[in-house]
Amino acid sequence: MYYHTCTIERTNNNILTPHIMILAQVAAGITGNLATGLAVFGAAIAVGLIGFRTVEAVGRNPQAQGKILPLALVLGAFAEGLGILAIFVLGN
Repeated sequence: MYYHTCTIERTNNNILTPHIMILAQVAAGITGNLATGLAVFGAAIAVGLIGFRTVEAVGRNPQAQGKILPLALVLGAFAEGLGILAIFVLGN
């Protein structure tokens, strides 16, 4: 009969099997993807809120449209830029 033997590595008096090491790598990948997804989700919510408040402000005061819309575009670009930055920073 053939029995599969698993090597055991000892590090700082802790016993780590290859299976536990693989699980640790998978967990690290999941948490990284989760953080990236939450950051991009937050950026999407921010862009949506900026658009909502812009439409609301222009609806209340149409004469201020020339001052409100450029500010909203800049703020939306910043929020979207932070989302894209999160993809590159957290998406290692």
